[in-house]
Amino acid sequence: MQGLFFEGGDGVHNVLRALVFIAGLWTAWRSGKSAADGWAEYPTVIVYTLLLAVGMRFLHFALFEGPFLSLFYYVIDFVFLLIFSTAGYRIRRTKQMVQSYYWLYEPASAFSWKKKD
Repeated sequence: MQGLFFEGGDGVHNVLRALVFIAGLWTAWRSGKSAADGWAEYPTVIVYTLLLAVGMRFLHFALFEGPFLSLFYYVIDFVFLLIFSTAGYRIRRTKQMVQSYYWLYEPASAFSWKKKD
């Protein structure tokens, strides 16, 4: 029997799943930040996240005997990873724009910048 977000399991498996999930989110954050560091466009982040979601599906398959070719779980993994990779990308890109073009831009929020008045 499978749960909504993860396949079924006992307490030890749930702790291990949480660690794998946290490692996946951290990797997504770092891949988004890495794409921004290389001045790559946003579609690069999406491609990185698609590949990372395949890796996460494989870890769930190899460690927990979950389904590898499940579109439902793949989409869930992809959405969570995309949220974190996008956040990493936007925060780093905002810092880049504000630091590199300090005479033109100022931060509007952690995720965006605006022209100076």
